[in-house]
Amino acid sequence: MATELVYTPLDEINQIHARLHASFRAGKTKPIAVRKENLVKLAYMVKDNIEALQDALAKDLGRPKVESSFLELNGLIRESVDARKSVDKWASPDKVPFSLNFAPMKPVVRKEPKGVVLVISPFNYPVWLALSPAIGAIAAGCAVVIKPSELTPATSALLASLVAKYLPPDVITIVNGGVPETTRLLDLPWGHILYTGGGNVGKIVATAAAKHLTPVTLELGGKSPVIIDPASDLKVAARRILWGKAANAGQTCVAPDYVLVPREGQDAFVKELEAAYKEFYPQGAKTSDSYSRIISTGHWDRVKGMLDGTNGKVVLGGGADADRESKFLAPTVVKDVGEGDSLMKSEIFGPILPIVPVRDVDAAIEYVNANDHPLALYVFTKNPAFKAKVFDNTQSGAAVANDLLVHIAVDGLPFGGVGPSGYGAHTAKFSFDTFTHLRSSLDSPGWLDLILGVRFPPYTAAKAKKLSGLTSTAIPFPRPGDKAPSPWAKWAAVMAVLGILSAALAKFRK
Repeated sequence: MATELVYTPLDEINQIHARLHASFRAGKTKPIAVRKENLVKLAYMVKDNIEALQDALAKDLGRPKVESSFLELNGLIRESVDARKSVDKWASPDKVPFSLNFAPMKPVVRKEPKGVVLVISPFNYPVWLALSPAIGAIAAGCAVVIKPSELTPATSALLASLVAKYLPPDVITIVNGGVPETTRLLDLPWGHILYTGGGNVGKIVATAAAKHLTPVTLELGGKSPVIIDPASDLKVAARRILWGKAANAGQTCVAPDYVLVPREGQDAFVKELEAAYKEFYPQGAKTSDSYSRIISTGHWDRVKGMLDGTNGKVVLGGGADADRESKFLAPTVVKDVGEGDSLMKSEIFGPILPIVPVRDVDAAIEYVNANDHPLALYVFTKNPAFKAKVFDNTQSGAAVANDLLVHIAVDGLPFGGVGPSGYGAHTAKFSFDTFTHLRSSLDSPGWLDLILGVRFPPYTAAKAKKLSGLTSTAIPFPRPGDKAPSPWAKWAAVMAVLGILSAALAKFRK
């Protein structure tokens, strides 16, 4: 039985917005001690309720519990703990490079929260993509509103209940709902908006934010390609690619969307994919407890329609045992897919893997560059030159060699797109930075006018000369096209000066 999600009343949304703004202005979210306490509360909220969250995700997505823990929940606990450990350092002012003229002003860059921020999260990873940005926002000292997806009612309802139980309502609040509720949220001014989802809605979010000049981070996905060197270890490539495509039934924004492989290597790669499928799902994916389901019948219809319209050859899986009622669609491989195929017109966001045969790596690069910049680009090769050629001649949110998806979990790596796949980044320190305003600050003492008083009118030639001396205009590099002076010339000049000084000193002593 489906969970009925209770939507937040529209009038209450305005009240929540006003309450959080009052809380932020009162400074309730800013003290470092408060940030630390709430980060620990969030970590325990996830840890205490792992099983309940797993059950909700299984109900909404048919997802295996192991997959939910590995892909969403465990990382959130670690991220909360790391933020708690690091927030003192993250929030400390940065000193600027030393300058003799301005050092007395003690210039620093203050790290200040942007205010009350909005996180709009999607259905595919409804816990991680709701709470991970919130961790950064809390660490930054912001107040947060999270709008989870209405397509995951069990998870969204549970999140609302847990957040209300574990965290103070003047720091973080869940707003549940659909289009009207999201529209009401977007009508309001925010310190920052972070949206994860499709490009069409991303444009709506950016347009609404522009009315208030609200900064936005967009994580939008796209068709993430895999380029395969036929000389690579195809067994390793096939196992990792099939896992990346089948995880969460392909509903991952950085899932491999399609594969580009030289035509002579296509059949060998397909053979390894077939072997990997038998290893992962010995009795087939439909009866496996290690495979997820499509989120809704609407999305199932869309993905199944793409499969039905392909002119490629289905070599693994397919629609024979597809089940609309249970929203099952098997991991499917389609080879000999052409450029204008139904599978290549938009992001699949499902468990279908098209293989596009190409002439060589140059043709693969040309194919990638003819389309929108993806959120991730993958390459499988043992050859460093092959990898460098692909990475140096393409653009994507991430560039990953010989694996998939795992870059999201690596500490110190930003998660974000470029161009049509989004802009801005989040996770860990990058989330903190996203929700932080870098505020220039200095304190100029009165006695400094003994030096900088020459800036005041009336201007004279003497003042102009002194002002020019405060900032060097020397260019320590030769003009482009001119021959660079020999390094020995510098030493010769130094020795000449030393010689003059030595002679002068000797004369003085006499």
